[in-house]
Amino acid sequence: MKIILASNNKNKLREFSEILNPMGYEVITQAEAGADIEAEENGTTFEENSYIKAKAAYDLTKLPVIADDSGLEVDTLNGEPGIYSARYAEPDKLCETVLEKMKDVPDEKRTARFVCVVCYIGENGEHFTVRGTCEGKIGYEKRGTNGFGYDPIFMYGEKSFAELTAEEKNSVSHRADALRKFKQTLQKGK
Repeated sequence: MKIILASNNKNKLREFSEILNPMGYEVITQAEAGADIEAEENGTTFEENSYIKAKAAYDLTKLPVIADDSGLEVDTLNGEPGIYSARYAEPDKLCETVLEKMKDVPDEKRTARFVCVVCYIGENGEHFTVRGTCEGKIGYEKRGTNGFGYDPIFMYGEKSFAELTAEEKNSVSHRADALRKFKQTLQKGK
């Protein structure tokens, strides 16, 4: 089954494909589906933003669409960067900005989580959202070269997300958690 990913982010496309292809889905970008748009993410929650993105692509294609809104929530920063994760700082300064704000924060107060909310809109306009999370801590420095975004400072056990292999990350990540719930919800509806 073909499903449009309401994103042109190559990293997200790779992760969605790695997780959904074994489930029988062929993931294509919205540009490949003829819906090369940039929806305005003006929601106040991950749920609202994922729906806005999915609906924009669905309205143009009338085909099954999946969209996600994801980000990092740091407890000691009152949930920041949250829905503003991608726009929290210059793209090459995201990790540094969080590390700077947390330079004097002790280990026990460095708790954080990645959140991913996936919204699906089916061929007939039916839709649902699911939320996935992955709990961890903010490290003290960037570690690893895999992954993207905040992965080098997000510690999952003794390793950062950027030190995990794609297979390891895809088995525990917030996106994997959300996509497992997506698959279960989709299968219940059939």
